[in-house]
Amino acid sequence: MEIERAPFVPVTQSTERLLIAGLVLCGWAAIILLRLLDLEVFAHEQYVKLGASQQEKLELTDAPRGAILDRNGNYLAISSPSEFVVVNPKRIPNKEIAAALLARILDLNAATLEKDLEAASESKHHHGYFVVDPHVSDEKADALRGMKLDWLEIRQGSLRSYPNGQLAAHVVGNIGGEGKGAAGIELKLDKELAGKPGLMRVKIDVKQRAYASEIEKASIIGKNIGLTIDSELQQVAEEALKTAVIDNHAVHGSLVAMDPKTGQVLALANYPAYDPNERLHAGEQPHGREDLAVVAPFEPGSVFKVITLSAALETTNLRPETIINCGNGSITIFGRVVHDHKSYSALSMEDVLAKSSNIGAIRIGIAVGNKNLYEYIRRFGFGRRTGIELPAEAPGMVRPLRRWQPTSIGSVPMGHEISVTSVQLAQAGSVIANGGFLVHPHLIAWKQAPGDAKEVMKYPPPVQVLRPESVMTMRMMMHRVTMPGGTGHALHITGYSLAGKTGTAQIYDFSHHVYTHRYNASFLGFAPLENPAVVIAVTVTGTTGEAGYGGSAAGPAFQTVMATALRLMDIQRDVPEEVEAAALKADQAKAKLKSKLKDEDVDDLPLAELSNPLTERDMQEAVAAEGESPSEAASPNGKVPSFLGETVKDVIEDAAENGVQVDMFGDGLAREQSPAPGTSLIPGEHIRVRFAR
Repeated sequence: MEIERAPFVPVTQSTERLLIAGLVLCGWAAIILLRLLDLEVFAHEQYVKLGASQQEKLELTDAPRGAILDRNGNYLAISSPSEFVVVNPKRIPNKEIAAALLARILDLNAATLEKDLEAASESKHHHGYFVVDPHVSDEKADALRGMKLDWLEIRQGSLRSYPNGQLAAHVVGNIGGEGKGAAGIELKLDKELAGKPGLMRVKIDVKQRAYASEIEKASIIGKNIGLTIDSELQQVAEEALKTAVIDNHAVHGSLVAMDPKTGQVLALANYPAYDPNERLHAGEQPHGREDLAVVAPFEPGSVFKVITLSAALETTNLRPETIINCGNGSITIFGRVVHDHKSYSALSMEDVLAKSSNIGAIRIGIAVGNKNLYEYIRRFGFGRRTGIELPAEAPGMVRPLRRWQPTSIGSVPMGHEISVTSVQLAQAGSVIANGGFLVHPHLIAWKQAPGDAKEVMKYPPPVQVLRPESVMTMRMMMHRVTMPGGTGHALHITGYSLAGKTGTAQIYDFSHHVYTHRYNASFLGFAPLENPAVVIAVTVTGTTGEAGYGGSAAGPAFQTVMATALRLMDIQRDVPEEVEAAALKADQAKAKLKSKLKDEDVDDLPLAELSNPLTERDMQEAVAAEGESPSEAASPNGKVPSFLGETVKDVIEDAAENGVQVDMFGDGLAREQSPAPGTSLIPGEHIRVRFAR
């Protein structure tokens, strides 16, 4: 059976077009379906995030900085919640109008604010972030929000404040405009104080203005830092230093007080000072913000003789009683003539230090030799940083031996051709005060993260650099400096024996290559003598005239701060009341001579002659005229009398009867004395008597 086929009907052109259009439409529909499937299923999360990114953003939130406290728990720096007025200076169309607007609402100076905005706009350090006001009230914040300015934000943050103003400003430091440490401990320990930032999700409108926010990740508060500074002592130190600089018409000054056994810095002051709460504006110079005690080396002058004589005790046969040829006030070294401030023919080594003879120090330096002197300079820590936790510490300058000139031995022993910082001086003084060990000055006592126990800081152990016997001898010689006839004789603290050294170094003018008649006046000392508890180094720069010498300019600040430190630390008195009474009587008698005698504090002026200096003979004759025994008097028979077994009162009476000078320590009965009874007494030598119960 044959199947009958339908006749072939040819496709018309219109039908063909319809079919093609249908296929195209089906293809488009398939593509759209596939795209929708991709958007809704496979790439859903990606496009959700993309959409969210156009409506919100993640911002880092600063963690509240850790607090900085003194050794007694008093706050020196603290952060508290606050609202900030922040602008993007690069997006402000007209800074003059913007400054006028913000100044009116925030009670600021419009001209100053305009300069700040211009400077921030041009600065590479302000990346669209400039704090106009770090602590704005709610009322003012609402007023600014209502203006809907696209270059202004009100942000939540923490305000860093310094409740004591300029107290310890050079130690604590301050933060900069972007909330980071800019100086002091704030800079040195910025990472630990800053903590870890958090994340905040901020919803924004089409004009990039925030209208809602939520915390994505909480920030972690920074560590609290405990300092070794004592706020009360620091306050006294700053006031005493300010007085010293102003009264002596000086340029600036620095003071460091530290515990010689541990290296803890109890006070570190500079003048001029500054208030870290005050912001620097564009064009302002950072006056008073330089930490001079750490970053500004200077030639120490005669205070450096402590190192020279210490080296002599260790490397030569010289002893305190050894007579040193002082050349009648001058010495020639390889064609260079060095003059003394007074014409001494000869002095004992002890008196070379007490009277600060430059010629005597040079003679002693020659005996020590370049190599040994250089070694002991380095042993005392000079020429390298102490490691104190402050930024930009200077190492000072100690030339290597190969760069010493033939005449250097005439300069270095008396503190020239070398530069040191005040912190280094305090470190060197601690060697004598603690028994011969080089300690590491430090300011950080502990650190504490939120919720953790205090991390007490550990520092490298002290290194012995002097023998104990050398240290004890140096202590006694430095004590002699503060006794009658010494350059620090005017210093006195009731109930305590002092030891120290004055220094008066002429300031070198590098532009004209000459030494000027302006001085670095210094005093380095410690107390009490038997068991020193505090070392203090004071330097006043830019003094003039005889009143600008070390003992006169820097000594009073040392005395004031030391008296306060001994009281605060409750250090037991080491000078009996009977001795104090005798000393007071002697001081009253000497006061009558004030119009006749010049101050003995005339030290380390090797390059400029003083006019009409008093001679030793003048001094003796003036003292004798008032009925006192001159300091060079000796026992009538030239032998050391015995004071063993006597009371303090009996020793005073016997010393006066024999015409000898006695240094007394402790109380009770005399148990030891030096030199021993019956030995020959060198003119001018003091007898040291130790009392015990």
